[in-house]
Amino acid sequence: MEAKLTFKCDREADILHIDKCLPYPEQESEELPDEIVARLNPDTRAVENLEVLFFSTRLLRTDLFELPVSADLRLS
Repeated sequence: MEAKLTFKCDREADILHIDKCLPYPEQESEELPDEIVARLNPDTRAVENLEVLFFSTRLLRTDLFELPVSADLRLS
């Protein structure tokens, strides 16, 4: 089964949520550079969710918006 990403923007909190699964209390959080929070699987330490803080501010910048993560792409 393919993993799907869900993108949700919380305009009130100004956070972009990028989810592979629904967040759950046992996930561990790790702050990445540039005000991005990774939510990790407590057993495997795999990234399951990302929270991009101050998202609307980032869109107004003139520099390129990048996330400091890599993707594992596989062809079936």
